[in-house]
Amino acid sequence: MASKKKSAPQLSSSPRTVLPGSEKAPFTQTAGETTAPNSTRITVSVIVKRKTPLKAANRNGKQRLTHAQYKKNHGADPAAVKLVRAFAKEFGLTVAPDTPGPERRTVKLTGTVAAMQKAFGVTLTHKTLNGTTYRVREGSITLPAKLVGPVEAVLGLDNRPQAKPHFRIAGEAADLTAKKAQSGGFAKPHAGAANTSYTPVQIAQIYQFPAGATATGQTIGIIELGGGYKTADLQTYFKSLGQKTPNVTAVLVDGAKNSPTNANSADGEVMLDIEVAAAVAPGANIVVYFTPNTDQGFIDAIATAVHDTTNKPSVISISWGAAESAWTSQSLTALDAACQSAAALGITITVAAGDNGSTDGVTDGANHVDFPASSPHVLACGGTTLEATGSSISSETAWNELANNEGATGGGVSNVFPLPTWQANANVPKPTVSGGGRGVPDVSGDADPTTGYIIRVDGQNMVIGGTSAVAPLWAGLIALANAQNGTSAGFIQSAIYAAKGAAAFNDITSGNNYSGSPVGFTAGPGWDACTGLGSPIGAKLISIVNPSSSGSSKGGKKKPVRKRAAKKSPISKRKPSRSR
Repeated sequence: MASKKKSAPQLSSSPRTVLPGSEKAPFTQTAGETTAPNSTRITVSVIVKRKTPLKAANRNGKQRLTHAQYKKNHGADPAAVKLVRAFAKEFGLTVAPDTPGPERRTVKLTGTVAAMQKAFGVTLTHKTLNGTTYRVREGSITLPAKLVGPVEAVLGLDNRPQAKPHFRIAGEAADLTAKKAQSGGFAKPHAGAANTSYTPVQIAQIYQFPAGATATGQTIGIIELGGGYKTADLQTYFKSLGQKTPNVTAVLVDGAKNSPTNANSADGEVMLDIEVAAAVAPGANIVVYFTPNTDQGFIDAIATAVHDTTNKPSVISISWGAAESAWTSQSLTALDAACQSAAALGITITVAAGDNGSTDGVTDGANHVDFPASSPHVLACGGTTLEATGSSISSETAWNELANNEGATGGGVSNVFPLPTWQANANVPKPTVSGGGRGVPDVSGDADPTTGYIIRVDGQNMVIGGTSAVAPLWAGLIALANAQNGTSAGFIQSAIYAAKGAAAFNDITSGNNYSGSPVGFTAGPGWDACTGLGSPIGAKLISIVNPSSSGSSKGGKKKPVRKRAAKKSPISKRKPSRSR
């Protein structure tokens, strides 16, 4: 008599265990707490392990992969996906038909709150903060033991806000076209103010971006967790600069929208990012990835941008973040892994280092760094106070206006990510936690709102600062480098931290990023935890990050710089300075 085939044991009856790193802190606001309705349908992102791990990023992307190579070797592990599908079926969850994507490791599951609570061993409640109700979970996620390991993170059960934009408004500027030259050609934000403001074009001149260079053929990706842009504002702004309005495309992730509201909202972040990046890298296409302000949305947006084979960004700018202590371990790991994928694919990610000094706004009496700036796979961008005469720097110090309650550059030492090999000789201070060590930031640029950027937001011309301005500034510079060098710069840290990399920076040696206690960090010769290696000397930086010059890439031949006919700036009333 033929024996019957035994059916596989049900995952639902298997012993459960905690998903490592999933513990979520209690929500700070308890007013208006109610049980989440059982019938409400939600979607979560289940991130599974890679087929094979990625190696650590190396000099200028030696290990650079094509998307096809990445998909073949480092996409989602099929066995892990099979387990998640079986798990979903047993618990009444629906697997999205297009997940995981060709290179993605995210499996999207949809189901009712009741089914999600049972599947992941959590309790979901509704809690209110500042008039907005969020779905919250506290404590850890549990899974059938067989899934722990194959599954690395479960995101989206909780939709509380994860990050903040790192921009600060200094004041309203006059009409750009009516600006008169002051202080060596640079304008002041409003009558009677002692502050100096610049257009992004003027900042590029000061930092010696090559005169007349364009980023034609390059795409700059921008991650936004809220806000929106208005095409009419972009048209007015770039006409005032004497530039062609860039091609801007919105990509909507996880149901987010391009939703401009008012100048004091996240619109200021969105417009700052677009206008700075596009103005300093004329000719570049801009793709804005809008996503909800959750850890799920943040990670999904980065993964979408990194694996976007339609728009193909060669550099991605991020101006949002939060202190490392505000993230779950699973979210830190998952977002860092998405950035590691970017490095492996030859995509540079620039990230604002934060605007709240050495504590990053945490009030526990200790120093903290911002994430994702602390990821070892991104270029962390700190802030300076910049004063210039004409196109020459007269003074540049670490940005610190904490005494005036106006912010300071983030910077310090990660308590999560270890010291990278490329920072081994940078004299990074020791971390307070033994597992940490990665120094932040890597680089810097003008961020002080009192020496801020003239930006148009929702029909108004504002002066805006913050390290949010520095991330798109560096993204624009990398886009110029990619166009000039004929290949993407990719992961640039090893090149810029090498001895010859020092020639590409203005070394910032004065200032600090703290006030009172705890004692933070002070700028000094070489790398420091306020301004990193310093602000860019654009033309030299472009040469330093050229992978072909170091023989570390299979990039294309070097292309000549595309020249534009020089014309006078409608603001500075002078010709662009030539690179020195």
